[in-house]
Amino acid sequence: MAAQLSVLVVEDHDMLRNAMVSALNNAGHSAKGVFSAEDVDDTTSLQPPDLYVIDLNLPGEDGLSLSKRLRESHPRVGIVMVTARSEIKDRISGYESGADIYLPKPVDPEELLAAIQAVAHRVRPVPNECTLTLDALKLKIRGPAGEAGVTQSESNLISAFVRAKGEQLERYQVANSLCVNGEVLNATSLEVRLSRLRKKLNQVGADEPTIKAIRGLGYKLCISVAIS
Repeated sequence: MAAQLSVLVVEDHDMLRNAMVSALNNAGHSAKGVFSAEDVDDTTSLQPPDLYVIDLNLPGEDGLSLSKRLRESHPRVGIVMVTARSEIKDRISGYESGADIYLPKPVDPEELLAAIQAVAHRVRPVPNECTLTLDALKLKIRGPAGEAGVTQSESNLISAFVRAKGEQLERYQVANSLCVNGEVLNATSLEVRLSRLRKKLNQVGADEPTIKAIRGLGYKLCISVAIS
């Protein structure tokens, strides 16, 4: 089954931008379009999309600069660069800036969709199919590789993730779940406790990532957990 991605198209030509956004949405992706690199910062201030489609010749900051900046700040994000420049040196510059794929204009919609699907295997890996089981009464987490004991606070956090929309919690919610006797966790203490829990999840057979930090939002449980 094809991966469905959130995509931001950065293209200053209105008709081309609208055509690409329409093709992507019709294919099941969640796509939006912006006019310039400056608009990208306003659109993705909280959470970046899975993939960017970037025109090389943008007004203001050009596509090469934008691609390089995005690759540095979000190493796993997908970048497909589209441009009328087709010389070898231009393609090399595109790849050196961080692009996964470089497509010459005019871009055929089917080729664009195929390119995005190829990048999707990296930016949106096939999710871990194994389901862990949390025994909230006995404070045990079980998986295909065995079982491990969890603390009451770790059990509370896993349960909160499972109940939350999108299995995602804000940072303060994670901290509250992991607190013991009213203590206040600083950033370092929070990461230490999350690291311990991640190790236990790995120990019983879960693949990485198990609990992923989402910049500006909090954390997301990336594995399937049933509560008994």
